[in-house]
Amino acid sequence: MFEKTTQIPAQSWSYNNKPLFTFTITDTSAAYNIYIVLRHTDAYNYNNLWVTVGSQAPGDTMRSQNINLELGNDAKGWEGTGMDDIYEVRKNITPGPVPFKKAGIYTFTIAQIMRENPLKHILNVGIRVEKVNF
Repeated sequence: MFEKTTQIPAQSWSYNNKPLFTFTITDTSAAYNIYIVLRHTDAYNYNNLWVTVGSQAPGDTMRSQNINLELGNDAKGWEGTGMDDIYEVRKNITPGPVPFKKAGIYTFTIAQIMRENPLKHILNVGIRVEKVNF
């Protein structure tokens, strides 16, 4: 239904770079899965990425939550799909399909909250919203 990514300048994601994504929901009877889409290089120094995801429904205030995205482990390597030294991973950030209760424009933001600033070897970050067919 919606997918957009933003390029991270110089592959260095700083605290003040908080990409913003907006999309319109018209079908409030459907349920949706929400994913964070992330592209990083093999040189990324960690197995995870802590982010703050902000979400705002039409007429509401921005709400945020901290999310730990597991990107890989020593035994199995990087999650997602890889080509050469670049990996793309999609992580579902909802506990299951969720409804959008109001029709209108929704806004999401993503900020990295790791100890390293800027966070190196991050290429793109984005949001994907999929309508769930039952």
